[in-house]
Amino acid sequence: MGEVQEHRRGCNICEAMCGLVIQHDGENVLSIKPDPEDPLSRGHICPKAVALQDFRTDPDRITKPLKKVDGAFVEIGWDEAYDYAAERLRMVQEAHGKDGVGVYLGNPNAHKFANLMNIPGLVRALGTGNRYSSATADQIPHHVASIHMLGHPMLIPVPDVERTEFMLILGGNPIVSNGSMMTAPGFGKRMDEIKARGGRVVVIDPRRTETAVKAGEHHFIRPETDAFLLLALIHEVFAQGLERPAALPVTGIETLSEAVQPFTAALAAQRTGIAEEVIKGLARDFASAPSAVCYARMGASTQSFGGLCQWANNALNILTGNFDAPGGAMFTTPALDYVGMTSRKGKVRSYPERRSRVSGQPLYNGEYPVSVMAEEMETPGAGQIKALVTIAGNPVLTAPNGRRIEAAMETLDFMLSIDIHVNDTTRHADLILPGTVALEEIMYDMVFHSFAVRNTAGFAEALFEPPHGNPQEWEIIATLAARIAGTNAPMPSPHQMLEGLLPRGFHGDQVTLTAMLESGTALDLGPLVPNLEARLETPDGKLHLAPQVYLDDLPRLLAFAPEENREFPLQMIGRRLVRSHNSWTQNSARLVKGRNRVTVQVHPEDAARIGLEEGGEARVASRVGSVTMPVEISDEMAPGVVSIPQGWGQKNGKIREAAGVGSVSINDLTDDTRIDPLSGNAAFNGVPVALTPA
Repeated sequence: MGEVQEHRRGCNICEAMCGLVIQHDGENVLSIKPDPEDPLSRGHICPKAVALQDFRTDPDRITKPLKKVDGAFVEIGWDEAYDYAAERLRMVQEAHGKDGVGVYLGNPNAHKFANLMNIPGLVRALGTGNRYSSATADQIPHHVASIHMLGHPMLIPVPDVERTEFMLILGGNPIVSNGSMMTAPGFGKRMDEIKARGGRVVVIDPRRTETAVKAGEHHFIRPETDAFLLLALIHEVFAQGLERPAALPVTGIETLSEAVQPFTAALAAQRTGIAEEVIKGLARDFASAPSAVCYARMGASTQSFGGLCQWANNALNILTGNFDAPGGAMFTTPALDYVGMTSRKGKVRSYPERRSRVSGQPLYNGEYPVSVMAEEMETPGAGQIKALVTIAGNPVLTAPNGRRIEAAMETLDFMLSIDIHVNDTTRHADLILPGTVALEEIMYDMVFHSFAVRNTAGFAEALFEPPHGNPQEWEIIATLAARIAGTNAPMPSPHQMLEGLLPRGFHGDQVTLTAMLESGTALDLGPLVPNLEARLETPDGKLHLAPQVYLDDLPRLLAFAPEENREFPLQMIGRRLVRSHNSWTQNSARLVKGRNRVTVQVHPEDAARIGLEEGGEARVASRVGSVTMPVEISDEMAPGVVSIPQGWGQKNGKIREAAGVGSVSINDLTDDTRIDPLSGNAAFNGVPVALTPA
């Protein structure tokens, strides 16, 4: 062993960006502990961070390019791999046009600054419009609301949890997620701080989540009815004369007041199952609090009315004076200002930009919804996807109706993957290029500094070199782009990119690579501050409270009255586990050890009626498929609702720890025809299912 050294960086597995102190000897990690000095995470850590070392030393990790020959993968050299990829992609496009190649980007790319800077170059080199990513599976309603209301997809409001007096949470479980579209590590402690200053946290969810238990105030809600509640809260604010719009240039107040007239507390009570008086009381208390913020997340986004939910969530915060105001929904001033980098102020934007070829789903931010990817591979004609490039993504397990996507992959002329595993998706590839993992990469989280509950900035160098002298993942992407485009332009390094971009951000005089490296921990850039008015990018420079696209969707919501489904009488929702993240962390033995946590949670009344026993097996069936899995009987579930974790089900790849769990994929059940038509986001929650003893 060499000399013990210390390395500090942010964790980039999930959105939380927890500060870490890593002890190593130059070759091996000796320990990973929380950084108590990090101004954002403040000493918080979760089990996933400790597993960072496992991804590097994973015995099933791909470390050399793999080419499929006669159905089996064989190792080849890098030059051969690049030439083969460029040649095959070029052949597909010569035969089927530029859009004959599709690109799918997995969640890890959002945490890799260098990937984010180089992926657009690859897409441009390909010239394809068929781009997809995990963002359209769970968060696009947020971006669409920001486009129509604020003028820019990345002007995302963030709860100011450090100062709020009343936090209303719909469909979110930030104690487990540490925030989602809200970077808030150690959220349990933050809840304690809200209560310590006399505030309240109220959770609305079909499951009594870990966050709901700690909050102490929880109301069950029927899946897919959150929009009724949000619009009823707005209705009550008007009815009780409690509106006090944000001190911003706002248009559409009267239009909104008229639009919510049908959405009474009585109607919401019928649809949601929450008592009418509770709804009226929540509206009164929220609007009357010194500061308040409504945070609607996964359960409110990944449903048939996700677009309406995120619009109404913003509207409630705006109408009560809790937008761009301390303690309300605020906006970061990040060191690297992605909004400023992509500003189109003064230019008219048209949304959706296009619609998909087969079913006409909307394209936002240059991406089609992942829910249409299978049909775009299956359906002949101009623009059909005949080749696919995946980067750090596993849509067979993480996209709706994953087995349909898998079957469509089998029809492709060519598939290229950049990944660390042969998994349920990449096993279909003709060529796999080995990716890099966190400890082998520089760390600057451009995306999630933009969603953080406090402004900070942190940078770290790579701790280890990739195996076998492999190129960095961003270098693979840039080299592919150059080979396809036929150019030999030098590739700027991530350091050069950051040095060019940071001076243009909000803290250019304070945040430099040198300052971040010398600080010993992340730089504290202070609490969130009002800043929205100068950043609005709507054509008239005003905040639009009632965009027509949402008003036009209200009749669809009014007509929604769930009826008994005799074939599939229960509704399924997802569940997040603290020891896993999406599909790529499950090959760490330390994360999957112990009992199988991939269970179907069922309310005792439903279990008794169906004849299910604790620990027994149940067959769960939906319109698109079925799985068999262990039963967990729990009064944490609302009657009529069942819950299954997402991101699991590894069984057909070559990742032994993950496959050994014996888990199932929730996306063998989710239905890619169930979408939110406003955003194209898949409706993962509220899926009709039936349970029977296995």
